[in-house]
Amino acid sequence: MTAVIPQEKNELLQNLKLACDALLDKKGEDLKLLYFGPKSSLTDCFIIATGNSNPHIKALRDNVEKTLKENNVELFSKDRFQPSGWLVIDAIDFVVHIFSNQQRENYAIEQLWKDAEEILVEDL
Repeated sequence: MTAVIPQEKNELLQNLKLACDALLDKKGEDLKLLYFGPKSSLTDCFIIATGNSNPHIKALRDNVEKTLKENNVELFSKDRFQPSGWLVIDAIDFVVHIFSNQQRENYAIEQLWKDAEEILVEDL
């Protein structure tokens, strides 16, 4: 199901586009956006992406953080790089998860959040 985002969430959509563009700029793979809206009190959206190696995952994370910072998007916390195959960037209104292929399959967070609506990257 494709998400219908309320008009008052325009800033969220702009920030999601910034983060997705930063991931795509560094060749992030298999981007998926899950929109929770009022279903979650934690965040409005997850961005999930895959990197093909630990250095690639780190480069994806660095580019997202740099892009968001340049555009005055507040980050709640930053993950120190540890070669675990999963990095998280918490931008309060949305959370970016960057996985290795193996960890993405292992954690399968898309399956954990089945009730979320998908936002298509090309719709941003």
